[in-house]
This record gives sequence, C-alpha cells and structure tokens, in this order.
Amino acid sequence: MITLRPSALLLLLLGLLTAPLPRSAADPGDELCLTRLSESLQDPGRRLFNWSKANFADPCGGFASYLPGTTCNNGRIYKLSLSGFGLRGTIPANLANCTSLQALDLSANALTGPIPPDLQGLVNLAVLNLSSNRLSGQIPAQLALCAYLNVIDLHNNLLSGPIPQQLGLLVRLSAFDVSNNRLEGQIPGSLSNRTGNLPRFNASSFEGNKGLFGYPLAPMKSKGLSVLAIVGIGLGSGLASLVLSFTGVCIWLRATERKMAMEEGKISQLMPDY
Repeated sequence: MITLRPSALLLLLLGLLTAPLPRSAADPGDELCLTRLSESLQDPGRRLFNWSKANFADPCGGFASYLPGTTCNNGRIYKLSLSGFGLRGTIPANLANCTSLQALDLSANALTGPIPPDLQGLVNLAVLNLSSNRLSGQIPAQLALCAYLNVIDLHNNLLSGPIPQQLGLLVRLSAFDVSNNRLEGQIPGSLSNRTGNLPRFNASSFEGNKGLFGYPLAPMKSKGLSVLAIVGIGLGSGLASLVLSFTGVCIWLRATERKMAMEEGKISQLMPDY
C-alpha cells in the first residue's frame, strides 16, 4: 500500500484544483453566423483585425480568440456591436444562426441591401439597431416573431413600403424609430394608438417619410386651393367685376350727357329770332 506524505497530498490537491477545466465545444451556429457575416462585410478600416476562421471555431474561447465587437456569455455570443466601424456590404441571412444573440447593433456604417426576414430566428433578440446605413427594401414583418424585441431603430436608411402592422404586436417594444426613410402608407394604429401600459410613439419616430401619413404625424397639407381660398377668390373677382361695370356705366352716362348738350346747342343756333 502506497502512503503519501502530507506535503505530496497537498501538492496533488492543488494540481487538481488549478488544472484547466475542459471547455465545451463551440456552438456551430455561432461559427457559421460569424463566418457568413465576415464574408458579407468589407472592412476598409481593418477594425475587424482578429476576425478569422481560426477564431470563429471558438469565438468565446478566451482572450487569445477575442473578436472585436463581440461579447460572450456562457460560451455563446449574446451581443454583437459593430457600430461606427466603417463597414460596407450586406447583412447575411445566416446571422440568424447566432441564436443566443440579445443585442445586434450594426448602426452608423455603409451597409446596403435588404433586412433579411431570416432574422426572425433571433428568438432572444431584445435590441435591433440598424440605423444610419443605406439599407433598402421593406421592413420584414417577420421581425414580429422576435417576441423579446424592446428596441427597433431603423432611422436614416432607404427603406420603402409600408410599416408592417405585425410590429404592433410586440408588447415589450418601448423604443421604435423609422424616421428619415422612404416609407409610405398609413401608420399602423397598433403602433400609434397603443392601449393599456404599452408605450406610444410620437411623431419623431415617423418623420422624414414623405409618403407616410396618419397619427401622430401632422395632417398632410393639400396641394390644391382650400374652400375658403376659392370662396375668397370668387368674392374678389365678383366685386372687381361689379366695380368695373359700375365705372363703365358712369362713363357711358357722362358721355351721353355731353353729347346731348352739344346737340341742344346746335338746335338753339338754328332756330330764328322772333
């Protein structure tokens, strides 16, 4: 029987306690998500200096594989913030593979193309900020399937079409901004006239869309003449016609009197004296 000295036993225990724990395998969804996003982006400022396939295999594996703009929790990416990185390119549909993502901020870049409807797969997403880009196309109604959405910020883009009615079903939505786009149609009442404890969104959330109308925006100004203007013009033209007609009659009467006076003078000269 082998007997260990107390000092050797203590060293053995310390070794067991300080030995690195085996890391769980990286989630394949996060790896695919980052790979496709990297392939879709152009990084002229080289802000994504450490984004490489080698690090995508284990993006939350420690400091050595730290990726700018990513934040991990329990071995999964839960926050992706690339705001103001000067990025170009498009948003890939595979971004939805980062299923633990709670905050997605790609604002203040030069991204183009549509917002992928596939983002509905981000079932834990609470913050979506795609503002100040050059995104086009319609706002996907599928975003309403991200039930935890608290913030939707899409202002300063080139988005067109109507605002989906379904977005009003997001009961957690407390911040909503689609201003300065090319949206059109009536603002959904489910967003402008929310009932109960649901926050309402004021005009600043919708301004800067020429084709958008309805509460809380101010009524659209008519390009034609108003009824009062038409009546005023009618009354003014009628009064002017009356004045001109009266003036003409006066001139005619005076000319007639002068003519009659001249004829009476001629007649009196021709008559003999008695």
